[in-house]
Amino acid sequence: MHNLSDKTILVTGASKGIGAMIAKRLGEAGAYVVAQYSSDKHGAVDATRTISDSHKLLVKADFTNLDHVETLWDEAERWRGGIDVFVNNAAVMLFDSGFDRPLDVWDRTWEITLRINVLAPARLLRRAVRHFMAGDGGTIITISSWAAQKGVTNPDTIAYGSSKAAVHDATQTIARAYAKQGILAYVVAPGVVRTRLSEEFAATQGGEQKVSDMLAMGEWVPPEEIAELVSFLATGNVRHLSGATLDINGASYIR
Repeated sequence: MHNLSDKTILVTGASKGIGAMIAKRLGEAGAYVVAQYSSDKHGAVDATRTISDSHKLLVKADFTNLDHVETLWDEAERWRGGIDVFVNNAAVMLFDSGFDRPLDVWDRTWEITLRINVLAPARLLRRAVRHFMAGDGGTIITISSWAAQKGVTNPDTIAYGSSKAAVHDATQTIARAYAKQGILAYVVAPGVVRTRLSEEFAATQGGEQKVSDMLAMGEWVPPEEIAELVSFLATGNVRHLSGATLDINGASYIR
């Protein structure tokens, strides 16, 4: 178990899936966890139930409203006087951006996806860089996707894949531009992870077994493994890995 007892960590999208497991694992490592959620407070409470009240702060923020994004960072920073690590995880996957969709549906899907998956995270990346520049540096860990590098399997999710490519690039730009200022930035790019989003995606591809048969290990990535990787990166002990994209897909996609 990594020791994160000196870290205050903001995790977005902490109410379900990968984000919930990350929040849980960081808490187990002793971190002070700020868990952001949009509407599923029950999920955020459940994800952080093993973390003591003194070590957690739950913040509701709707990422379709950019004012909420600014308030989230302000509350997180004010809680303990600063943030050491920002885990940029929150995202939405909608299945209405296919090329055969009506134009109004296409536009609405792209607008929602980009607002939640790109514009809101970009605001938080901006705040993180400014905060870390004013202090002794810090760490950014962006949860992207293998779709950011190889494209999506289902064109109905093209907006999602494109949004993940955007935050991927933004994170790597920060790594290059602010390395001398002590800002570390990593990209974690999962493949098919055992989450509700992946289960919904599998349903569009002929079912879970069909998706599993296409994977090198024949199995989905457990979210616990991603949480363990994030916990490791959050220690700040692998400085020269900054800028890297860490693929975690069970050898199904090797670059």
